[in-house]
Amino acid sequence: MTSKKIIAVFGATGSQGGSVARSLLESKKFAVRAVTRNVTQPNALVLQELGAEVVKGDLNDKSLVEAALKDAYGVFLVTNYWEHHSKEEEVCQGKLVADVSKRLGLKHVVFSGLENVKRLTGGKLAVDHFDGKGEVEEYFWSIGVPMTSIHLAAYFENFLTLWKPKKASDGDYYTLALPMGDIPLDGISVADIGAVISRIFDSPEEFLGKAVGLSAEALTVQQYADVLSKILGKDIQDAKVTLEAYEKLGFPEVEEMANMFRFYQMKPFRDVKLTHRLNPEVKSFSQFVSENKEALMGI
Repeated sequence: MTSKKIIAVFGATGSQGGSVARSLLESKKFAVRAVTRNVTQPNALVLQELGAEVVKGDLNDKSLVEAALKDAYGVFLVTNYWEHHSKEEEVCQGKLVADVSKRLGLKHVVFSGLENVKRLTGGKLAVDHFDGKGEVEEYFWSIGVPMTSIHLAAYFENFLTLWKPKKASDGDYYTLALPMGDIPLDGISVADIGAVISRIFDSPEEFLGKAVGLSAEALTVQQYADVLSKILGKDIQDAKVTLEAYEKLGFPEVEEMANMFRFYQMKPFRDVKLTHRLNPEVKSFSQFVSENKEALMGI
């Protein structure tokens, strides 16, 4: 049996949880219990080889959550709104972990939360994939679970998928259609989150009871376009799309995304300085694009 304190990591085979599990294993300061629905998938087996205990877990199953948290010192919790597109389900999942953590007396929960935009804007804006996490965060505080909540910046990885530059119809250039005007947008690579979380678990006296905003850097859309142009050798421009025009793009959940950008325009606090202190190797957007040049060249 290990004498190290156990940290259970939910979503350990996903991008956020995987980053956290790997960083905790690398630090060698904690024992890692990787929680996943499919214990035989390749990512789970890799974590096992790296030294994690891999256990079956499901955020909708109380008995599995209890088993995953038994004898644990702490837990990293990430919930995935995009899996079911239900704020209610996300809130139920988070509250279940909060209740079990409270009952079992866990000493440190790190929750991947976000702001409750609906409450902060007096009901003017609803951003379900933020608001559910905000409600869960508030619930953790209200029942007295020792917790740190992290508020992540937008993922740089979005530029590989949803936010990929699009070829312009009227010329040999590309456009980046993010409705931010000249307001900087905070960003971070999901791969860099784990090292930050590992440091937070390592410094409970500094972070317990706090919400922490994380960001590698904040750039305007034009600056993001400039970085992409320089590294890819293509002409990429800010599309200067307005929120109103963006909403008319008509893709699924465009209203949710538009409201997210409205909230981003209010400049929610993300702490670039703290993020760099906790992970001195956190990548800039320029480094991220260089590392993912091949994927982006296919635009």
